[in-house]
This record gives sequence, C-alpha cells and structure tokens, in this order.
Amino acid sequence: MKQYPSKLKFRKYQKINETYLKILQQKYIIPGEGQYAIKSIIAGKLTFKQIESARKCIKRTFTDKTFKIRIKVFTYQPFTQKSVASRMGKGKGKLVGWFCPIRAGQIIFEILGPSGLDAFRALKKAVSKLPVKAKIISLIY
Repeated sequence: MKQYPSKLKFRKYQKINETYLKILQQKYIIPGEGQYAIKSIIAGKLTFKQIESARKCIKRTFTDKTFKIRIKVFTYQPFTQKSVASRMGKGKGKLVGWFCPIRAGQIIFEILGPSGLDAFRALKKAVSKLPVKAKIISLIY
C-alpha cells in the first residue's frame, strides 16, 4: 500500500479543523462489496502506521488465502512539526508524516470471504489498534 500521494499542488497544507470534520459527518458513506466491515463512530485522524498495524492484525488471524481485505481510506493530508529547541516564528515546521481525516460513519476496512466468527475476531483485534471509536458491522442482509 502506498504511504502518501505521489504528486501534490503544495508541500504543506493548513490544518483541518475538527468542526470541518463534523460537518462532513452528515454524508452517509455507502459500503462496497465486503461481507464484514469496520465503521467509525466518531470523527478523527488515522496515520499510515495505524492503518498498517490494523491491516497486519487482520492478516495474521487468517492462515489461508481465501479472504480479501479492502482498505477504504488513504493518507493524503500532510502534517508538520517544528523542532523542540526552535523559537516562535521563522515559518512552518518540516513535514513529519501523513494522515487521513475520518468522518463519523465512514467505513475503514472491509473483509470479503471468511466465516462470521473468524471475521469478527480479526476485526475486533483491528479495532483495538485504531485511535478512533469504531464498530464491526455485517453487510450480509
């Protein structure tokens, strides 16, 4: 999985307000083709390391290759940080990492293939790795 976008118009962007994320919550995100999914309850931010650790946690629980993981989020927003000993002013800090803003109700992961109990166990471990509150939903009707 790619960590960050290959081309951007600007290297550094302004911060995203939490109020902006709350406005975006009103949009309902439609699930894809998966059978089970992780859906966020509150708005927040996910870094690439958090997404990758949850993905690895799901992958480790299954020994066979009869399942597919679909990651529905991508880290496209850069964040910066100034060094500890620097004084105020003198511009914005250097680029430290990338994150993905998450809306409430947004689907983060989808799993296609495994049985219900196995999928529930794997997704429960993955939810514990994420910093946002999330729940496991079944997309089978």
